[in-house]
Amino acid sequence: MWRSFWRSIDRFSLQHFKYVINELRGIKVVHKHNRELVIDLLQSIVEIVTYGDRQDPMIFECFMEYQVLAEFVRVLKIGKNARIEAPLLQYLSIMIQNMDSEHAIYYCLSNDYINSIIEHQYEFDGGDLAPYYVSFLRAVSSKINRDTLCLLVKVHGDAVVSFPLYNEALKFARHGEKMIQTAVRALTLNIYNVSDDMVYQFITTPPVSKYFSDLVCRLKEQCFHLDTLLHFKEETSTRERRNELVLETDKIVDDIYYLKDILSVGEYRLNRLISQNLFSLLVFPTLLPLLQLRQNDGSNISSVTSLYIVSRLLQVVDGKSMVNAVAGVILYPYMTLSVGDAMKGDTVDGVCNASSFLDHLNDMEKRVCSGPESEGAENFKSNNLFGHLAEYLSSNSQLISGLQNDDCVERGGVLAHIFADNNHSLLLASLFLLLILAESKDLDYLLASMIGLSRIQDIVNHDLSASQVADGSIFVKFMPQILNALLKILASQPPLSVLIQWHTGWFLRKLLISQISKGKTVNDLNFHLFNTSYEQSRERLRKELDGCWFDYIPDTLRNEWLSCKTALEESSQFKDPFFALEIAVCQQDTDGDATTVSAWQRMVEAVKVFILHLQLKAVIFKGSLLEKPVLNMLNGPTADSGRGHASDTPSASFGSDVSLGSGIPCRIAFSNAGIRDIYLIPVARETTGKLLLTEKHPFRSQRGVVIAIAPLAGLSPKIDNDHPSWLHLRIREFDPKFNTSKARSNHLKMSNHVADGKWTLGFPTAKACEAARLLILEETSKQRSFVESILAPLLQDDYLGNLSDVEDE
Repeated sequence: MWRSFWRSIDRFSLQHFKYVINELRGIKVVHKHNRELVIDLLQSIVEIVTYGDRQDPMIFECFMEYQVLAEFVRVLKIGKNARIEAPLLQYLSIMIQNMDSEHAIYYCLSNDYINSIIEHQYEFDGGDLAPYYVSFLRAVSSKINRDTLCLLVKVHGDAVVSFPLYNEALKFARHGEKMIQTAVRALTLNIYNVSDDMVYQFITTPPVSKYFSDLVCRLKEQCFHLDTLLHFKEETSTRERRNELVLETDKIVDDIYYLKDILSVGEYRLNRLISQNLFSLLVFPTLLPLLQLRQNDGSNISSVTSLYIVSRLLQVVDGKSMVNAVAGVILYPYMTLSVGDAMKGDTVDGVCNASSFLDHLNDMEKRVCSGPESEGAENFKSNNLFGHLAEYLSSNSQLISGLQNDDCVERGGVLAHIFADNNHSLLLASLFLLLILAESKDLDYLLASMIGLSRIQDIVNHDLSASQVADGSIFVKFMPQILNALLKILASQPPLSVLIQWHTGWFLRKLLISQISKGKTVNDLNFHLFNTSYEQSRERLRKELDGCWFDYIPDTLRNEWLSCKTALEESSQFKDPFFALEIAVCQQDTDGDATTVSAWQRMVEAVKVFILHLQLKAVIFKGSLLEKPVLNMLNGPTADSGRGHASDTPSASFGSDVSLGSGIPCRIAFSNAGIRDIYLIPVARETTGKLLLTEKHPFRSQRGVVIAIAPLAGLSPKIDNDHPSWLHLRIREFDPKFNTSKARSNHLKMSNHVADGKWTLGFPTAKACEAARLLILEETSKQRSFVESILAPLLQDDYLGNLSDVEDE
């Protein structure tokens, strides 16, 4: 043992290090016979250097004296055909990553050894070398700072002319492997965060700066691919299409966050490039067709996808200029009076503002970019985003003429989508974009006043009267019509999917609260629509009391209440606009998914929809959501009253010893146990109901042992038409209790794959069979009555009034 210990210590000695270096120097060519030896030598060197960097300064002095990095470069050159590159790059990455000494890092990056390794002619095609190479580049980038960055660039005069680390990494920017893409992006961000003026100039000057336009072009390609997937005509299941859309949107969101990370560096040249490319290549070409400024010739992304993209961009890439540039374009068609004239009292009724769209942009730019808060790199205010739009429009003059001639109508642009007939995804996606703009802290106060949601402090600060705000306000002028469009969705017959109803409810809650905060109420037509929808949801829940899952309704209601309330209160900044794509898929659904809804799923959906309507009713009458449901848990009738059961029967479990006093004798055939003589005992207590199958105890004549248990709810007992002494029972195989609360949302998917079981019981006579059927129905009815008594307060017309009385007490 001691010999092994000393051998281990000796392995990291200076003498052993020199021996390993000399062994490596003695290698004149790397071939298949000595490849493993060379790899072992490289590994030993890296291990000793890593040890020496922390424990023995003399080892690193030797590392520099013997110019070991030069040996690594030499091995690369003499081992081209021996597949030595991957392990060499791997060990170099490990060594660099584990270096802590600034002195050691500085030395490794100097003398151009690292650049020589980076620029070596590797053969990446068809092999697994790329991950090792990119990992090596990332390891180098993680150690650079403003003092060492200059060691990796090549300078001529006062300008950087080459940056191998950066240039070679960008060649892998569109690699197929996600890990390599992530490594390249981490590398670029490492460089952007430590670059000096000369390096920034190199990065942001053509041809190197093409990387940024390529980024946005790739993002645009992904958006087109997303749109293609959304409108794919071949028959695939809704679930498969949704999964494909999720994967594609994840890629898009990753790219958007990467752009945000670059903007967050705060360097004005980077910000200018990113914002200019983002607006000219993606945002403006997406926005302008969306506002119907030209005919769709098939080359544009569809409206719902466009709305998703712009909404996601605003959520991630925030900033005053970004928000106001988008808002300026979106709101221009509805400016029936100019901002300046509004302040002076001059109006232009029924026609568009006489000033051109470009003049409008110039005015917007002056307002947005004025004030102390507009300075600084954080919001990239100096990037002249409005100037980018003006430049884009100048080269596409037909867009401006289309805007002035055709689109300055009361319900053009975004409102045309909001009031589109039977296109729920467009309606909700358009509203969502307006809400994101309205709730942004960076939105200019005048633009906010045009949208019309509560920005009271802005009105006070800028001395605007309520009438001036209302004159140009979308949500003030069109609120009754918007509410009407949303309520029509809820009140649709037959009812639309829970997905559509819930997202519609989210919008209704926000707009209703905005109305109430201004002292306004829902008009009679809209109130009637809501009452119609509320009655539909209540009747749907009542029908479930006759269904096979009625016993789980109270628990489901309690479990879903908090998650439903949280979903309704979600901020527009955090709500994923993916819902618009989901709804679009639902509207195109032709695969029959709607007809295969399980009984469990149908009950859960009925509960969720009723909770939604109950909460919306609370908003209308009380101005806020209900914290929790008030259920009748104290005064309900006992479910086991009226029929005597032994005290141990309701709580019986498999193997329990119970009384046979109320049991009905019968027979059942088990596939693995043959025909058995048993007793049937249905029993209900409160919300719990069981059907016990028991065998007579071998020693106690009045006692039995439980051999099988089934839920009482859902048994649906039916007598066989050909054999009147046979009783068929449907047995629920799916048990929600097997799922944790975290997995509660997965009940729907799980239950779709579990078929109900079936029992057939044989009785001595048809009369006994009928008696057993009636007994099961009687006990089920008692159980159902108890559940109904619990839910009774919620189902009453004056529930909210009764709730107020409870709160007062």
